Amino acid sequence: MVADVILFAIMALIAWSERLTLTDLGLRRDALSRGLAWGLGAFGVAFVVLLLGAVIPATNGFLHDSRAAISGGRMFYNLIVSILLGTVIPEEFAFRGVLLGTALQLFRRWGAIVLSSALFGLWHIAPTLHTMSDNQTVRHAPAAIVVLGAITATFVAGVIFGWLRVRSGSLLAPAIAHFAADGLALTFAWFVIH
Repeated sequence: MVADVILFAIMALIAWSERLTLTDLGLRRDALSRGLAWGLGAFGVAFVVLLLGAVIPATNGFLHDSRAAISGGRMFYNLIVSILLGTVIPEEFAFRGVLLGTALQLFRRWGAIVLSSALFGLWHIAPTLHTMSDNQTVRHAPAAIVVLGAITATFVAGVIFGWLRVRSGSLLAPAIAHFAADGLALTFAWFVIH
C-alpha cells in the first residue's frame, strides 16, 4: 500500500510536468456516466466469475486465503482503505491514467494498452512474493511459476482495464473493474473461510 501511494505521488508529478489533460488521464466529467456503466458491467462479470470459482470444487481452493480470516469490521476497512484507497485509486491513476494516457500519445491504441499492461503485470511481482505463503493452494508451488502466473493474470487484467479505459473514455470504468477484482476476491474468500 505504501508503494502504491508513492507511485501515485510520482505519477501525479509526471502528469503535472507533462501537462497531461483531464482527457489524457480519463478524468473528464462528461465521460463519468459511460465509465460508470462500463465499470458496473465489469463488476457484474467479475462477480459471476468469482461466484463460479467459489462453487466449482476444482477452483475454489484459489479463494482460500488466510488474509480473509478477519472480522467483518476489518474486512470493511480492508475493502475501503487498503483496496480502494491504497491500491485501486493509485494504480488506476498510474497505469490507466498517466501511463496509458502518455502511451496513447506515442503509440496506437493496442500498443499503448499492451505497454501499460505489461508494466502493470511487472508491478505485481513483489506483492505476489509477499502473499504466496497466505494461500495453501500455491504455497508449495515453485515461486517462479506462481510469479509468472501472477504477472500473466495481472497483464490480462491490465489489458481488460486498459480497454475499459479507452472504450469508456473514463478512468472510472477500470477503477470499478479493478475494485471488483480485488474487493470481490477478498469478499468471496471471507465467505469461504467464515
